[in-house]
Amino acid sequence: MKVEVNTQALAEATAWTTRVIPSRPASPILSGVKLEAFNGVLQLSAFDYEISSRHHIEAGIDEPGTVIVLGKLLTDIVKSLPEEVTTLQTDDTRLTISSGKTSFILQLMPEQDYPDLPVVPPTLGTIDGQVFANAIAQASVAVAREENRPVLTGIHMQFTGEQVVLTATDRFRLSRATFNWSPQNPDIAVQTLVRGAYLKDIARSLNTAQDLTLDFAPDAPTLMGFENDGRSSTVQLIDGEFPTVDRLFADEYPIHAVIEKQLLLDAIRRVALVAERNAPIRMAFNGDEVSLSASGDEQSGHDVLPVDLDGNEIMVAFNPTYLVEGLSAIREPYVRMKMTDSLKAVEFNGQQEATGDESLAYRYLLVPMRSAE
Repeated sequence: MKVEVNTQALAEATAWTTRVIPSRPASPILSGVKLEAFNGVLQLSAFDYEISSRHHIEAGIDEPGTVIVLGKLLTDIVKSLPEEVTTLQTDDTRLTISSGKTSFILQLMPEQDYPDLPVVPPTLGTIDGQVFANAIAQASVAVAREENRPVLTGIHMQFTGEQVVLTATDRFRLSRATFNWSPQNPDIAVQTLVRGAYLKDIARSLNTAQDLTLDFAPDAPTLMGFENDGRSSTVQLIDGEFPTVDRLFADEYPIHAVIEKQLLLDAIRRVALVAERNAPIRMAFNGDEVSLSASGDEQSGHDVLPVDLDGNEIMVAFNPTYLVEGLSAIREPYVRMKMTDSLKAVEFNGQQEATGDESLAYRYLLVPMRSAE
């Protein structure tokens, strides 16, 4: 193989492709990146049996070929190269990388040991890239961090006609994002469960100015593909049943409170400075005010904010980290808290105006903590 490529394009392609290579791969060959030169392009691929990534860039090809080299090392080398053009050339068991007067030699890895890349499923539909990235950021708030229940580390993706609903829960909270898309089949009704960490990584690496194409085969529901701006990823689906969570949303909430979101976030962060580890922040709603308080060893914090309260006075207590994470995912300037009593899950929604209606495009449920005060 002998190819000539733009150094910057190669650096971006290697960084994007090799990001899926684990720090401790199950097999040494999985630490490699596959380079294939053919028909005027250099294609880069990486795979760890659960997630794959593929990217291609234009290349001047003197000799086509396929090689595998250490992926992370190649990425580090390429981003350090000094000149605009880089040449990649193989010689027996080595790959020479040269740019100007700088050169590196990498040992080739055995091509026959590298696993076959998964076949990308057929197209399911397309989504605006920015809409998808925003929805993943919101839904992933409640993804479980522990691995003891794999289904809770995933985001449940439900496709019904032109609507997509993303849901995650770690048992203490639930986050749900809803948006519209363009399905290949307008009568589609399928659901998948994809590891939240993978979806977050894919969303972060998107070119949000371009649409995202989702690939999925309902008759072989083991894999999901994501294509955007010439880049392609596949992810192995989680094998398991996502819990039934729709019943957790109350049909009616007798108590509503509307607060300016940024004021609330700032107050929570201030008051939480004195809170002991895992101690709650208490929110007492009374008339047109909400009092926030927390305490630790011989210290306490207190703050008061204006609120538009509709319903009875109530006191609820929350894990401050969960509260901040859920509120931060709301994109509107006001937040509506909908409550039934001090121990039942509270729903948080955003709204554009203080006196307007809440948006149900993002719904965050948080179970209150028991408070001694």
